[in-house]
Amino acid sequence: MEPDLTQRLHPDSIKASRISAMILNGLLFLLSAAYLVAASRWDWILLPGWIALGLFALTFVVFVWIVPTVEFRRFAYEVFEEELEIRSGLLFISNVLVPMVRVQHVEIESGPLMRNYGLAEVKVVTAATTHRISGLKQDDAERLKRRIGVLAKVVDDDE
Repeated sequence: MEPDLTQRLHPDSIKASRISAMILNGLLFLLSAAYLVAASRWDWILLPGWIALGLFALTFVVFVWIVPTVEFRRFAYEVFEEELEIRSGLLFISNVLVPMVRVQHVEIESGPLMRNYGLAEVKVVTAATTHRISGLKQDDAERLKRRIGVLAKVVDDDE
């Protein structure tokens, strides 16, 4: 039986994820509408524009309402002495163990939308890949960064 991962993202991460998806889908929707306006004006074929509008309406529902909620429910992590365990996924659930001895450095990143909600993303960098824990409160992200840094014996350049 797999261990229960107790650390979760902050609920505000759902709001930030939804707003991000709304912005992207809104831009794609506007591009489709612009195509339809141009197609009507210059006698182009309208079908591609209508297909795109339908697809963007569908992806709007999926990526604004369904995906953020499912990601929030499925994502969990736990920090142990020897490893970091991260569980994530939508349809296919992945469970990754990151050995602390493989961690090269730990970063915190926060874009404008995430900062608006007081959220941040912790990036755990190994030689092979970067593991992300996005949607933590800024203080929690800082504590997680420091804890992983101490366990992985990573030197913090900020000090």
